[in-house]
Amino acid sequence: MPKYVVEPMPGQISAEVIELLEKAETATVGHWRHWGFVNRGIQGLLRRRVAGTAVTLQIPGPDSTLLHHALGLLRPGDILLVDRLGDDRHACWGGGVTVAAKAAGAKAGVVDGPCTDIEEIEASDFPMWCRGMAPITTRIYDLGGRMNVPVAIGGVVVNPGDAVLCDDCGVLVLPPEEAEAEARRAIETQARGLEGQALVAKGAKLGERSGASAKVLAGLN
Repeated sequence: MPKYVVEPMPGQISAEVIELLEKAETATVGHWRHWGFVNRGIQGLLRRRVAGTAVTLQIPGPDSTLLHHALGLLRPGDILLVDRLGDDRHACWGGGVTVAAKAAGAKAGVVDGPCTDIEEIEASDFPMWCRGMAPITTRIYDLGGRMNVPVAIGGVVVNPGDAVLCDDCGVLVLPPEEAEAEARRAIETQARGLEGQALVAKGAKLGERSGASAKVLAGLN
């Protein structure tokens, strides 16, 4: 078994689908979909909504050797998702990694573990999702790792080439063949929602519009 496995870079989601996804909200899709949402402990450090193509990485606890190599392979439009194999102590992503990812044209980073150097991440204006901050960082220990293989991010299996949508509410991973339809449905749902909110703001009763009041009244008999 080789120490490192680096599979070919995945095909990228089309620019048209990415544009649609970036008009959708993860919380809108959450009205009907129950899978593909990473654990809510993985939160954004900046207020952003971005979408892109998943590039996947697995690296062990104190080591970030493969991460540094992977940064040189990223392409514009990619989102790098890092499976930390359960480690919650070592921050693999900080200011230097952020600069390299942004220079490569990556859209964002998602780490199932802590990051560090939040001031530098903010200064770079680079969208980042992680499990908070940690002061202890990884090193170039050459322990091995795997790239562009299926990984686990916040309880979700992520395949290289999946569509990824990240916003203030969380991270959603979609099979590429489902991304466009889900984005279009979300955009339409959001438009209807705004229309409904406008009516409620003018005095319409939310319970009457949603059907909740009818259910409550029926249940009183």
